Amino acid sequence: MRSLPTSFIHRGGRRRRLLAATGLVAALALTATACGGSDEDTAGGDPGAAASASGAADGADGKAEIPGGIADRLKEHGIDVDAWKDGGWQDWDKDKWLSEAKDFVNPVIEGLWKPERMKSAQEADKTMTTKDESSVQGVSDPEPAPVEAQAEKTPYHENAAPVGKIFFDSPEGSMVCSGTVIKDVNNPGKSNLVWTAGHCVHAGGGGGWYRNIAFVPAYNDLGKSEAELTNANPQEIAPYGNWWADWAATSNGWIEGGSESGGAGAAYDYAVLHVQPEQGSKSLEETVGAALDVDFSAPAAAEAGQMGAWGYPAAPPYNGLKMFKCLDEPGRLSLAPSLPTMYRIGCTMTGGSSGGGWFRVVDGETKLVSNTSIGPLDNTWLAGPQLGQDAQALYENMSETYGAQ
Repeated sequence: MRSLPTSFIHRGGRRRRLLAATGLVAALALTATACGGSDEDTAGGDPGAAASASGAADGADGKAEIPGGIADRLKEHGIDVDAWKDGGWQDWDKDKWLSEAKDFVNPVIEGLWKPERMKSAQEADKTMTTKDESSVQGVSDPEPAPVEAQAEKTPYHENAAPVGKIFFDSPEGSMVCSGTVIKDVNNPGKSNLVWTAGHCVHAGGGGGWYRNIAFVPAYNDLGKSEAELTNANPQEIAPYGNWWADWAATSNGWIEGGSESGGAGAAYDYAVLHVQPEQGSKSLEETVGAALDVDFSAPAAAEAGQMGAWGYPAAPPYNGLKMFKCLDEPGRLSLAPSLPTMYRIGCTMTGGSSGGGWFRVVDGETKLVSNTSIGPLDNTWLAGPQLGQDAQALYENMSETYGAQ
């Protein structure tokens, strides 16, 4: 989650809501069918959608191999393929920090995301600059009352199977976000798509794509403490295994306008990943046994009804090991008159919950309607983008072009 100072908020009083949470919570109790390890395009208008590809395949010796096309792109940027897999990805020389959509590469490095490395990853949490704060203009609803985040019931694979953690490497080190397994309209029942925030895959204006992006659905399935995880088996930590992003798409609005505090790109801060298992051959949806539709109708905040945000907050007082949720009725957050209005709900989740899905019930079906993008330093609320035509174009392009791969 990207943080904003509390002084940013238009303070016109606080809203307190009675939460009729039963329906949403019950609808999100998604029981998976199984629990176990897993056996350059553009779409949309302004701000647009950028998509990229990366991948790996198994060679005759069973070891991961980088496809020729990916290897060639690495070489074009002066990157030695073998050195990359042996740790060369840690070289963040600006000239080699691949930023264009077509430059995204994320070859599988089997065994990189070991449990201890996962636990050491930090939240992707930034603060807003004075310049950013002075640029905030627009019409927002009063700041919502804080809603205390509630721990999700365990095991997660029985209560919120599509929700998981996203791990990636940045120039600042290993980072974490949250994500959600979503349905693929062109590959029913066999989706390999994950929804998250743009700032969990790309640094925004002046930066580039992050590296070693992997998704772990139902991470720490039993919600164990750090001490208990010391002797946990791999299936308890990653019940469905690790899933590497071989294709990624985020909005041009984020790539061009995103900043360390979210900036103008916050209203376009969403992304879709196409993933592949580190081991196994089944699709993500088949493995997890659940996936959610995305609601691209972008309902007005006053008409959206109750929303719930799920994720793995990692900044204090949380440690990123357990899944939490908040339920509230959204208000509007406007960063500038020229930018789309964002949703805002009361929630005490901190950094690490970024990218986590926001859900609402539509005609009895739970759908993803937004994702966590920004919040204040005092961790009293979260804001997420409205998902309209541009987000839908990004999703459809990913599904049509890469979904079956």
